[in-house]
Amino acid sequence: MSRLIFHIDVNSAYLSWEAARRVANGEADLRLIPSAIGGDREKRTGVILAKSILAKKFGVRTGEPVAIALRKCPDLVLARPDFRLYERSSKAFMDICREYAPVVEKYSIDECFLDMSGTHRIYPDPVAIAHTIKDKIRDTLGFTVNVGIGENKILAKMASDFEKPDKVHTLYLHEIPAKLWPLPVRELFTVGASTAEKLENARIRTIGDLAHTPPERVQKIVGMKLGKQLHDYANGIDDSPVLAEPEAAKGYSISTTLEEDVVKAEQAHPVLLALTDSVTARMRVDGFKAYCVAVSIRSIDFKTRSHQRKLYDPTDISSEVYRLCKQLFAELWDGHTPLRLIGVALTDLTREEPAQISLFPDEKKERSRKLDAAYDAIHKKFGASAIQRGSSLQSKLDVGKKYKAQMEVNDDPNRKK
Repeated sequence: MSRLIFHIDVNSAYLSWEAARRVANGEADLRLIPSAIGGDREKRTGVILAKSILAKKFGVRTGEPVAIALRKCPDLVLARPDFRLYERSSKAFMDICREYAPVVEKYSIDECFLDMSGTHRIYPDPVAIAHTIKDKIRDTLGFTVNVGIGENKILAKMASDFEKPDKVHTLYLHEIPAKLWPLPVRELFTVGASTAEKLENARIRTIGDLAHTPPERVQKIVGMKLGKQLHDYANGIDDSPVLAEPEAAKGYSISTTLEEDVVKAEQAHPVLLALTDSVTARMRVDGFKAYCVAVSIRSIDFKTRSHQRKLYDPTDISSEVYRLCKQLFAELWDGHTPLRLIGVALTDLTREEPAQISLFPDEKKERSRKLDAAYDAIHKKFGASAIQRGSSLQSKLDVGKKYKAQMEVNDDPNRKK
């Protein structure tokens, strides 16, 4: 029995979600003006995380410094990142997807896979039901998505990346020669810039070239595991299942799929700070502290590694978690293998205060705790974009370099919903 998989991807997620919120409040639509997410206009610091189509026409690029973007487009409207908004918006569109699909896999904060296999009696026309899902998300939530349809995850994923926005595309096995093989090899899912350069230097310039190259030669160029995977993908081969969300873990975790490979520790630190800020804030809202902090990384060869440390006293202080995350990252990473993903997890939770109370309180820790409390209070009253951390954490939230957020927040099963 053939499979039927949908891949749903939010168009320009960060910008779309912020725009939808502003439109609902009677403000201008950021999608219709030169605009971007990220950075500080007054201080001219930070980088661009997302941009509108009109900003792109001015030459504004994702990942470039705000100062350069403003020189290209002086009237550029900037909005700060708001990860809590992104998380709510992500959940909202995936909840709609679950109304139609038996199994939904959250792939990243702005994309998911739907296993529609066996639904032909309910939905005899896959394209029609894809339009129904797409239009319901647009009309209900105020932002658009693309839907890709295929017989496996790689074909559905590639289909959703065809013409945007607000489109439905198919890529069935019999359509591969016409729709997939003519594309440049660098457009194949998981082919990064360095891998594309190696393939192109070997005169493998299109996905069709890759599909027709003996797999042994591809493996010699890019490595055994990646070479086999890329050759399979170019031929539309992928038997990976669509996985339902796992049972909620007793902890909080957040991870980021990087838009471009991290090759320096200085690139990773702002990402770690952003992740730490988000996950500790959520934990404090629920009244928990963690006895265990973990950092995970995934390299370009898709190997995932993690490193954790148990604490004598539980903590919910952002600066403590961030400092420990940097240490764990330094111990975990070899310092040169390019990274595709970075994650932070807080586990072994408690609501209790430490059993041993010091007669000489740590003044620095108390200051950090008060700072977190003030930070949380401002966010609660004015929103997550109202304030960003500064030099007290040795970096800024909005200077994360060229990454696409993938947030996986796993709440303790006993928490109040």
